[in-house]
Amino acid sequence: MMKRLASKVASSYAAPAPENPGGERSHGEIMVIITALMLVMLLAALDQTIVSTALPRIAVDLHGLNKYSWVATSYLLTSAIATPVYGKFGDMLGRKKILQVAILIFLAGSVLSGQSHTMNELVAFRALQGIGAGGLMSLVLAIIGDVVPPRQRGKYQGYFGAVWGLASVAGPLLGGFFADAPTLLGAAGWRWIFYVNLPIGLLALAAIAVRLHLPARKFEHKIDYPGISLMSISVVSLLLVSVWAGLTYAWGSPQIIGLIFLSVLAGAAFVFWERRASEPLIPMSLFKNDIFSVSVLLSILTGIGMFASILYIPQYQQIVRGYTPTKSGLFTIPLMVGVLAASITSGRLITKYGKYRKFPIFGTLMLAFGMWLFSHVSLTTSQWTLSLWMFIIGAGLGSFMQVTVLSVQNAVDPGLMGTATSSVTFFRTIGSSLGGAVFGTVLLSRLNHHLAQALPAGGASHISTSSITTTGTAAIQHLPPPVQHDVLLAFASSFHDMFLIGIPFALAAFVSALFLRETPLRTHTDLPSEKSDDIVAHAPVSG
Repeated sequence: MMKRLASKVASSYAAPAPENPGGERSHGEIMVIITALMLVMLLAALDQTIVSTALPRIAVDLHGLNKYSWVATSYLLTSAIATPVYGKFGDMLGRKKILQVAILIFLAGSVLSGQSHTMNELVAFRALQGIGAGGLMSLVLAIIGDVVPPRQRGKYQGYFGAVWGLASVAGPLLGGFFADAPTLLGAAGWRWIFYVNLPIGLLALAAIAVRLHLPARKFEHKIDYPGISLMSISVVSLLLVSVWAGLTYAWGSPQIIGLIFLSVLAGAAFVFWERRASEPLIPMSLFKNDIFSVSVLLSILTGIGMFASILYIPQYQQIVRGYTPTKSGLFTIPLMVGVLAASITSGRLITKYGKYRKFPIFGTLMLAFGMWLFSHVSLTTSQWTLSLWMFIIGAGLGSFMQVTVLSVQNAVDPGLMGTATSSVTFFRTIGSSLGGAVFGTVLLSRLNHHLAQALPAGGASHISTSSITTTGTAAIQHLPPPVQHDVLLAFASSFHDMFLIGIPFALAAFVSALFLRETPLRTHTDLPSEKSDDIVAHAPVSG
């Protein structure tokens, strides 16, 4: 009797155990966590869709269309570098506190980006914003992997699909509205595409503080500073090559050759170090898993194709078609609808049948087809045709974007969930960074080529191609009608060339998807290992 009483008293002071042993949770517990994560996902998703629509107007206002790709590239670059760091820190220190830090950095970058007065300032502050963004998506995906079994993840995907749907519709419209507004509350309208992150971010912080409880187990850890440094040097050098080669410097110049050498050397040193580090940033043992390796390659290739679609289609709409940012945002909705519809549909089918391999195969093939369609774009392509092409590209992307993360989370040890998830996100961001830089370089290079043909020295020699690539539509609007037609035709031809070059990347992704091995999806979440978070869901605190 006394033993039984003592046991009851002791248990009343003990930490509450999870309702479902073995790491499984009820739908109600999961939804408590999902609600908080949806706000973070909205913050990340809205930023991606709202900026791309307004970016052409921003580049013109700040007189830097020639630095157009750098605004997005700097964001993706720092995001890529920060992503695996967040994943590792989340595994070591607990994902909740690291996610809160990421949100605060993201908000600071947003405020400073809204204060930019030159393109160089905007590039720098977007880089700071990217440091925070690197943790938003990867940590959310890692927490979902901790909480929801792989087999059941599809039905919860609909909630996040709704968030992406909201962002895909609201983002272009808000981006266009702010870009078209001369001033709003005393500031240039486009600056509010960054300021709008503040109320959403603060609400997300409050929701995480109240609804998300992820106590980390304490253990001795060591931060892999050499690994972080070597990875940063390699990635930055590679990206500078993709941006400068062929435009700022010749391919055979000492600057480009030196950067290529530095990138390869730092990358090799990173691999060498990670194989011997006690707590590596990206454990090389992960690459022994063929599912992880194929997913990484697939993420890089699809990141390249995805970036070309999301960033440069709005630019085509505004420069070649002459649409306002708001109208451009409206006409970009079919792309996002395709992503949303295919993402929800594929998620539900994966949950129902437990099979995922067919979706990246089908999706990459559809992406390649969409690229091929856009390689036929011209001055006279109808808007209905463009909308159909955008929907096809969106449906292709939505069919497999979530599969790479799902397959990896299903294949790795739960103790490496955060590291593996962030690694896949990291390589997708690297692909996006390379895609933005490469396609931006291709677009400007082909534009210079077509402008040189359209504006011969004997005809319109007074027109400067550099002024057109710097001020964009502002310079085009003041041209005589015949010359204006030739310049717009040069732009259309340049977009045609850019998408044509994107087709091999999409086909390479299709070939990679053929090698993705399918394994049975787990129907439960495994208990976390010693170095992972002990996830406990609590009801929201009231009062």
